[in-house]
Amino acid sequence: MNGVCGANCSECVNYQNQTCQGCQNTNACPFGKKCWIASYIEMNGMEQFEQFEDQLLEEINSFNIAGMPTVEDLFPLHGAFVNLEYPLPNGEKAHFLQNLDTYLGNQLECDFNDDEIQRYYGVVANMNFILICEYGEDGRNPELIVYKKR
Repeated sequence: MNGVCGANCSECVNYQNQTCQGCQNTNACPFGKKCWIASYIEMNGMEQFEQFEDQLLEEINSFNIAGMPTVEDLFPLHGAFVNLEYPLPNGEKAHFLQNLDTYLGNQLECDFNDDEIQRYYGVVANMNFILICEYGEDGRNPELIVYKKR
């Protein structure tokens, strides 16, 4: 089954675990909240959404972050899956995302990895912001690199 955005739901772990019923079965509310991606496509069409996604990729890649490969694709992601807790300068920790929201994002392996260090870049965005972070395996020790309002 494909979602409104074209994602193959049957390949998604959330769909396989039945934590998501897919947007076609839930009127574009796969996690209990209306998916902004589906709403955008319903209002503007797939071609306009693809143009939005291309613009978003340009913005993300314009940061030219050392060690981060070029982001070529963005995928719909469940907020609970990517909502890492970041350490703040005052020693507290904070989440910047919403668990029930859907985001566009990707994970990229750091170009500087070696046999001892495995780090990843996480890219998460929606219509209002771009978030880029670096973290270890399983999201450990995340570091916020960019949080930019659009």
